[in-house]
Amino acid sequence: MVTARSYPYMGGVETHTHEVAQQLVARGQSVTVLSTDPSGRHAAEESLDGVDVLRVRPWSKIDDYYFAPAIASTIASGAWDIVHVQGYHTFVAPLAMAAAIRRRIPFVITFHSGGHSSRLRKSLRRFQHALLRPLIRRADQLIAVSDFEADFFSSRLQIAREHFAVIQNGARLPKPSAACSRDRALLIVSIGRLERYKGHHRAILAFSELAKRMPQAHLRVLGEGPYEKPLRQLVRALELEERVTIGGIPPHNRQGVADVLGSARLVVLLSEYEAHPVAVVEALALGCNVLVADTSGLREISEKGLCRSVPLHASSREVAKAMANELWSVRKVPAAALPDWNSCADQLLRVYQRVLADR
Repeated sequence: MVTARSYPYMGGVETHTHEVAQQLVARGQSVTVLSTDPSGRHAAEESLDGVDVLRVRPWSKIDDYYFAPAIASTIASGAWDIVHVQGYHTFVAPLAMAAAIRRRIPFVITFHSGGHSSRLRKSLRRFQHALLRPLIRRADQLIAVSDFEADFFSSRLQIAREHFAVIQNGARLPKPSAACSRDRALLIVSIGRLERYKGHHRAILAFSELAKRMPQAHLRVLGEGPYEKPLRQLVRALELEERVTIGGIPPHNRQGVADVLGSARLVVLLSEYEAHPVAVVEALALGCNVLVADTSGLREISEKGLCRSVPLHASSREVAKAMANELWSVRKVPAAALPDWNSCADQLLRVYQRVLADR
């Protein structure tokens, strides 16, 4: 599996890769995760829970393009049965695909598409897709994490929809600690990396309306990222310093994440674009009520009745009203309605076996 970053870095792609790699090893497969390490703080080679991890240095440590020619040379020098490219949006993906093509190694790609706060980056996406299309068309299987993502890339890349398999992200968090309770306070959690497109500022503005009517409510912005300073400035401008907490939890502290979600009456993600967010699936699995923006893969989750949605550009008052309603609603999501990593790994293994049989 080839990805721009891997555990202990955490995010949707990193979590997906980490979880399914372990599941596949448990099924008797030999799995190597190949990624970059911009920080240089992690071992170049190690074994994590039976998964071999190889890390190479990108040429630049200060950007997020992850241009690392060693990705291609590592693939070219190994005896791999199949290469799985996890994520398409950095230089890692074309380097991996080109190397697999040269070595005639079967390869599959899971897109793991996401949004971006930069208007320039977003405007260049069509150009990027056009450049990648010749490589992507050579893949033995294309995988999307939602029907929305499959439909989007089928249209954008002009590749027939039947060439896409849909394998959703799963969820796995420990049970919240016994001390966690949703009855002690009205805790709302806005979850996700601190980027503008993730919509935390919308959650804060809506909470400023809600706080006028619910003095006991508190908002926790759960995440880390470059947009932290503007969010803190917004909180100060709204005089909500005592009512809003901003900060992430170390990626290895899964119990800490479970405890926050286990104490939350409501989890919100008002993002502009999500393919199939792991954070939302995890919140639903822990019994949280969830409010999302009616867009992209978030709409798909709400249309299944798993959560509530509001228009992306709804006013702060409208979002606050939806928050208030969802705080007190009783929404029981059956476990069978949620994907898990076991199912994800089983489906991936069937894809690998079919690809190898076809070859």
